Amino acid sequence: MKRFISLLLALVMVLSLAACGQQTQTPPAQEPAEEPGGEEPAEQPAGEEPFEGIIAIVTNTLSQNEEEYRSAEQMVQKYGEDKIMHVLWPDNFMTEQEQMISTIAKIGANPDVKGLIINQAVPGTNAAVDKLLETRDDIFIVYCTPQENPPDVAERANLILNPDELKMGDAIPVQAQKLGAKTLVHYSFPRHMSIVMLAARRQLMMDKCEEIGLEFYDATAPDPTSDVGVPGAQQFILEDVPKLVDRFGKDTAFFSTNCAMQTPLIKATSDVGAIYPQPCCPSPYHGFPSALGIESTGYSVEAMEKVISETAKALKAKGVLGRFSTWPVPVAMMNTIASTEYIIEWLNGNVGDELDVKVLEEKMADYAKLSVTTSPYTEEGLEIPHFRLIMMDFLTYGEEHIIN
Repeated sequence: MKRFISLLLALVMVLSLAACGQQTQTPPAQEPAEEPGGEEPAEQPAGEEPFEGIIAIVTNTLSQNEEEYRSAEQMVQKYGEDKIMHVLWPDNFMTEQEQMISTIAKIGANPDVKGLIINQAVPGTNAAVDKLLETRDDIFIVYCTPQENPPDVAERANLILNPDELKMGDAIPVQAQKLGAKTLVHYSFPRHMSIVMLAARRQLMMDKCEEIGLEFYDATAPDPTSDVGVPGAQQFILEDVPKLVDRFGKDTAFFSTNCAMQTPLIKATSDVGAIYPQPCCPSPYHGFPSALGIESTGYSVEAMEKVISETAKALKAKGVLGRFSTWPVPVAMMNTIASTEYIIEWLNGNVGDELDVKVLEEKMADYAKLSVTTSPYTEEGLEIPHFRLIMMDFLTYGEEHIIN
């Protein structure tokens, strides 16, 4: 298996989109909007600052990934616009590489910028950072969810964060079986299966299903960036899930590699009483509110508890409580927030240039309110200590999550 992954890494430069399927045909970039239920900016004692310099956070637009966008906004609200610079990638980043380079170059031209967080590190990030490194070597750089060759990414970033896609290859089938599944359906399409980590995860899922006696069904869905677009891909999911439940029965678990498919997948799966182990990007927000008609009022701890509670209520009403799960916090948001707090420790001299994994995991746990473990990326004996892969326990929606 390691040789399979290594060969893929060597042969495939990731020229596709984000791991969960960021779209290249999207609405225009949205302007920053006020977030309801957000935190008030932290009050600093007169004459004191939380850290010297500025931390720049580059995210996708609201139309690409709201959780990444909102996580940066939370840091602006906490520390102020004079300490946190929120910058957006071009919405159609796959065809606007020069604009990406210009975006990072402008950040580097500000001598006060001492930290840079890129969430997500989409294709083209390396070229943009190379331009920055021509003139600056004093910036702490973080890549979140990188989509370029891991060893190349490791040469440029001080810290790299990514969900552990390979461990998910084992975890998702096991979780599906715990929820009662006898069959696991995997929706994807050729473009995504050219992404090395996603292809490797699918193979691991197939292997794990065979090991534990779970039937694996490989389903090809339309690519949302094809002529059918997002609406066509979503309509396919809505129509195909009931057909597969008729074929395999209600004890069928569904998983898709694409963000745009999560809302119709959750809706269709809950409507027919089937099983849903997790979204492609594990989070209580990813697809659940829109699929179940839940109003999301922000991303604070209290707001997240409310979303989880309302999701559990909606699933109970559909008779599928105990058959749906996710991770307890949005990983994309945790990566931005924990990275920001870690850079602050670095700027204040509390950690050195070598990554302090204990401090990093403490920052993650502070956000998640539960233990978070990471492991280094490894590839046939090559270990990259500052490339951290993240895993969490599942949150299975049950009665205990309903707040009256």
